[in-house]
Amino acid sequence: MTPATSLFSPVEADLQILADNLKQLVGNGHPILCAAAEHLFGARGKRIRPAIVLLASRATMLEQDITPRHRRLAEITEMIHTASLVHDDVVDESQMRRGVSTVHSLFGNRIAILAGDFLFAQSSWYLANLDNLEVVKLLSEVIMDLATGEIQQGLNRFDTNISIDTYLEKTYYKTASLIANSSKAAGLLSDVSQETAEHLYSYGRHLGLAFQIVDDILDFTSSTDILGKPAGSDLNSGNLTAPVLFALEEKPYLEVLIDREFAQEGDLEQSMSLIHDSRGIQRSRDLADHHAKLAVEHLVDLPPSESRQALIKMADYVLSRLY
Repeated sequence: MTPATSLFSPVEADLQILADNLKQLVGNGHPILCAAAEHLFGARGKRIRPAIVLLASRATMLEQDITPRHRRLAEITEMIHTASLVHDDVVDESQMRRGVSTVHSLFGNRIAILAGDFLFAQSSWYLANLDNLEVVKLLSEVIMDLATGEIQQGLNRFDTNISIDTYLEKTYYKTASLIANSSKAAGLLSDVSQETAEHLYSYGRHLGLAFQIVDDILDFTSSTDILGKPAGSDLNSGNLTAPVLFALEEKPYLEVLIDREFAQEGDLEQSMSLIHDSRGIQRSRDLADHHAKLAVEHLVDLPPSESRQALIKMADYVLSRLY
């Protein structure tokens, strides 16, 4: 598998600047909130979202260097993403994230929720200071989408009647909206045409959907060590993802196990076995592949560049995580 970081060579220096800036951006507020933010940004995730923003920025600014506003947009994108993870971990009662302890497991739920709110507020303030109303609207919509997706997921727990379309809508809100709208925002800061901006949005939308579908497959095919959380944890919490929804079409007894919320000993293990014994995982792979291909199609109008090539390879990387 190609490591994500090898795709980032056109923006490697930019990402180092971003890493240095992130801790400073949280300011010198309450020591506990700052400690929580330090812990989050010190976890050093793959930084895929800001990398996409920086690559889109460079792919649309070939004649000149990217601006401080492009850099700030990448930082805001990572802050919004991180804030959403903190809140998600509280809701999901997750003890680990990216192989390290979650904020709420270290500092408690109250501090974790406040830390997430703090990061959302900080990102909104920096967003307003970009002085671009259209970009402000796009990223504000993302924050609403994140909440909408989390509420949808909560309301649909253990609901075996939800459709793939409903699942994809929730996936857009929770994962793809940020990648789609921040990619478009990068183009707008480069003064691209409205048509190019929409192509960047569609690239991010389809890439985000593919990325999350792959994540949902890995919940069934990867080990706890690789995931940084117990395998099957989404299913156990009642979050029914693509492999489950496809498997339900073939395995009627799976519905019985989910409806009783795995109340009996061995229910979860039996459910995992039924899913593996169905075409659910393969059909989910096909769905991820479909969205990854659609993402790449939206880059054809961008002029050739190292950054555009990296955006294309990003779609391959997303799928390669399965193998």
